[in-house]
Order: sequence, then C-alpha cells, then structure tokens
Amino acid sequence: MKAMRLRSSAPVEERPLEWADVAQPEPGPGQVRLRVRACGVCHTDLHTVEGELVAPRLPLIPGHQIVGLVDALGAGTSRFAAGRRVGVGWLGWACGECDFCRRGLENLCPQARFTGLHVDGGYAEYCVVDERFAYPLPECFEDVQAAPLLCAGIIGYRALCLSEVRPGQRLGLYGFGASAHLAIQLARHWGCEVYVFSRGEEHRRLAEEMGAAWTGCAEEVPPAPLDASVIFAPAGRLVPLALQHLRPGGTLAINAVYMSPIPGLRYEWVYGERTLRSVANFTRRDAHEFLRLAAEIPLHAQVEAVPLAKANEALLRLKHSQVRGSVVLIVG
Repeated sequence: MKAMRLRSSAPVEERPLEWADVAQPEPGPGQVRLRVRACGVCHTDLHTVEGELVAPRLPLIPGHQIVGLVDALGAGTSRFAAGRRVGVGWLGWACGECDFCRRGLENLCPQARFTGLHVDGGYAEYCVVDERFAYPLPECFEDVQAAPLLCAGIIGYRALCLSEVRPGQRLGLYGFGASAHLAIQLARHWGCEVYVFSRGEEHRRLAEEMGAAWTGCAEEVPPAPLDASVIFAPAGRLVPLALQHLRPGGTLAINAVYMSPIPGLRYEWVYGERTLRSVANFTRRDAHEFLRLAAEIPLHAQVEAVPLAKANEALLRLKHSQVRGSVVLIVG
C-alpha cells in the first residue's frame, strides 16, 4: 500500500515524510482494518513530525483524524460489519483497568496509546485500529467534512466543557484554526458571545464571518471581561494575557498537547479564584457526545482537501498559519 511515512523527525521544510510502499497491515484480535478515505491534518501531527512529541518508534505513519471503511475483521470483533464507515481519533487504546480508566478518565491512562504516535495512523491507504476506539459517523457528513471532527472537533468540545462556559456567557478563543472554528459553532449554538484573539488577519475575518462578537490580537483588551476562555495556539506567552482578560471566578483551559514555555505569572492574574487548567486528549464518551451534537446542529468544517502525497506541503502550510479552517488529505 502507499503511505506517507516518517523515518526521522525534522522540520517540515525538509519534507521529512516520504512517499513509500509499505506492507498492508493485518488486523489482530479485537481490531479492524480500515480502507482509509480521508485523514485530517492536525497540529499534533506537526509536533510529531518535527520531533516536539517524541515518537516511541520509527518509522511511523502519522495521522489520527481518520475516515475509512471497515475492510477486514480481526478475531473476536463484533461492533462493525465489513463496509461500515467509521472514524478514528487520537486516543487509540486505553487499559481499562487503572484508576483513571475506572473513573471515566481514560484520556489520562498512563498506558494509553495514541493513533499516529504509538501506532501507525491514517496517512496511508489502510490502517488497523482497536474496534472499541472507532466511531460510527453521522451520515450527514461527507468524508472530508467528518475528518476534522475526529480530533479538532472532539477535543474542542472537551475544552469547552472544561472551561465551564455556560449558555449566554462571554467566551474567549485564542487562536482560530481547526479546533476553534468548530468550537465557535458550538458556543454560538449555546448562545455565547465569542471573542476571538488571533494574530492572523484572515483568521480574524473568518471568525467574524462565523459570528464572533469581537476579534483582535491577544495583546488587545476585549470590550468586557470574559467568563471563560480556551487557548488553542501552542504559545505559552498567551497564558498571562488570557488570564488578564478573565473575570474573577472564570476558567482558562489550555487545549494543547505541546506548548512553548509559559512566562512567569503574577499572582494577581490568578487571584480571585480564577482557574487555569490543561486539556489532555479526550475520552470515547466525549467522542460519542460530540458527534451526536455535531449532527444535530449541524457543524460545518471549513476544509481544504489535498492529495495524500501532498502531506508535507499541508503540514508546512499549517505551520505557517496558511490554512483557513482545516486541511484534509484525500486518500481513497
């Protein structure tokens, strides 16, 4: 099969993904094989390819926003029939036995394995996945529309939940890429006023088109204190700025698997019972809840579709904030 494979981490400017012929994988017990049709490109892929997230093994096939058709069944599988369209996200396996898993926090499982990091992902014509971590996809979404929902959408949903924003409140979004442009649709559905902070003029324009009440740069003071905020950009310098824009009792959630160093914080910025918390991965419950909600609204992903062989170019454009919404690789 054809795949875009990472042999050695390097800046995407060096085109580290190679177009390769690799053996077609076979599903083991409890696994299904997917014939991949589309795979979203995520900032986490960029961190993996460039080595900011250290891959446990190389070579590796990245990609964790996978839409595919069940193609072969491993021993003991029962959830899906051959031909069923399913989606796969970042969390690819959890032990189910540790304290975190028993408390419904499988996203924090110390033994967790992640798609496109611990196991080969969707930058390929086929991949194998644990059937428990594959999700039926609403029929209202075409493949390229469904792909960004499987990480950008789900993790954005979890971030909003952890920000504790309530219907009608003022919400701040820092960075306006794949996750934020879906999160704003959820927040607007809940009647929130959304304030978007982005250094990119095109991203601010898109936010305004999608109903933002105000847009500006992170250094600008919004018209009113915010009840809750989510940082999507992996820039630690945003944390002190976002805390200063938050009202007492508000929550700032950091939605980033990797972030540059956070500058020193003055106590007055967290005083007043402000909460600062990270968002780590997502659970299967998040995925099922979000996909149902996404179909009900329905959400619409702004998507740029490119061929699988152009994965290096897609990552480079993502790195330099040149993507409007999401970019998805067309595989099948």
